[in-house]
Amino acid sequence: MRVLLNSWVLVSALAASGCFFSENPGPGRPCSDDSECPASYRCVTVSADQRSCEVMFPPAPQDTDAGTSDAGPVPTWCQDVRPILTASCVASCHGADTSGSKRSDFRLDMYEASSGVLGARDMAARIRARAVVEPPSMPPPGNPAPSASEREILSRWIAGGTPLCTDGGTQ
Repeated sequence: MRVLLNSWVLVSALAASGCFFSENPGPGRPCSDDSECPASYRCVTVSADQRSCEVMFPPAPQDTDAGTSDAGPVPTWCQDVRPILTASCVASCHGADTSGSKRSDFRLDMYEASSGVLGARDMAARIRARAVVEPPSMPPPGNPAPSASEREILSRWIAGGTPLCTDGGTQ
C-alpha cells in the first residue's frame, strides 16, 4: 500500500509540475536543418526528398578552416574530392555498383542529384559525419580508407561550400 501511495504521489507531482514524458526525439525525426534537431543530432539527407535527425558520435565536428591563406585554396569536386571518394567509397558501395552497401538512393561518384538519386554534394553532411570525424565510421574495416590528409581535404571542401570544378582547387 505504501509503494502504491508513493508511486501515486510521484505521478501526481510530475503531472502538477507540467513535466510529461515524451517520445525519443532521435533518428527519423523529420528536419530541414540542424536547429530542428537535439544537441547530439544532426539533420542529414537520407533520401532524395527526406532529411531526418541522426545521432552523431563522436559529437558533430566543429567548423574547419575552409581556405584561409594558411590552409590554401578550397578543394573542388573535380580536382580534389572525386579522386578520394572514388578510391575509398565508390568501388562496390556508393557508385553504380551498390552491392556492398545496398544503398541506391545516393551515389558518391556523382556531384549532384540526378533522377532522384542524391550525389556527393547532397550528401556532404553525411560524408563529414561518417568519413571525416575521428574516428571515421566509413568506410567499413577492410576497405581502403582516406588518409588523414585526404579527410582534411574532404572537410575543407564541405566547409568551403562544396565547390564543383572551376571555383578553386588545390592542384
